Amino acid sequence: MEGQQGQESHATLAIAQAHFEKGEYAEAEELYSAYIHQCACAASVGEAPGSKCRPEDLATAYNNRGQIKYLRVDFYEAMDDYTSAIDVQPSFEVPYYNRGLILYRLGYFDDALEDFKKVLDLNPGFQDAVLSLKQTILDKEEKQRRNY
Repeated sequence: MEGQQGQESHATLAIAQAHFEKGEYAEAEELYSAYIHQCACAASVGEAPGSKCRPEDLATAYNNRGQIKYLRVDFYEAMDDYTSAIDVQPSFEVPYYNRGLILYRLGYFDDALEDFKKVLDLNPGFQDAVLSLKQTILDKEEKQRRNY
């Protein structure tokens, strides 16, 4: 039975990914939420870690659900999902980058800088993070000049 539940869980994630890639975001969000719920239920009944949900899969589900929320301009909900992805898999650089972009857009430059620096600690070749870090530094300096 546990193996069957694990297969169902992986199938849910695969279908969610397919919808996400096609731009079918409502369907993808529903399935990502179902997958996250399945993982939470497995953890709450004390199943062995990884028996149903691999951390990298759960982190991807949170990150991609966050992307859908970002596209809807639900920034704070998106950041919650990115933070959950980071909590599940701290070595996954993409949710740090995504959260950093929102923090930048909201004007939280110091927090955005921290996230972009973390991305580059994890993956020095992440060019979008290099550019975002530079832009955040410039905008932070400009904001400071205007305030003085």
